[in-house]
Amino acid sequence: MNDKDILARIHEFVDEEKSLRDRYQRGELGGDEEHQRLERLEVALDQCWDLLRQRRARMGAGEDPDDAELRPPSEVEGYLQ
Repeated sequence: MNDKDILARIHEFVDEEKSLRDRYQRGELGGDEEHQRLERLEVALDQCWDLLRQRRARMGAGEDPDDAELRPPSEVEGYLQ
């Protein structure tokens, strides 16, 4: 996946997040269902942003950005802990 593809996925996830929140506000989506889907979206977004940062760091260091790998949720979500 290249930077353009990653950014496209990020935009898709953000649009989906907005849609979920709008549906919830209109009463079309239950709270638990929304919460679970939003959590999955947040993790996916964090993974995409992390992958994009890895790619850009590799490019800046003169390395191949395609060597960057999608990190597991446990690693990406554990940065602040």
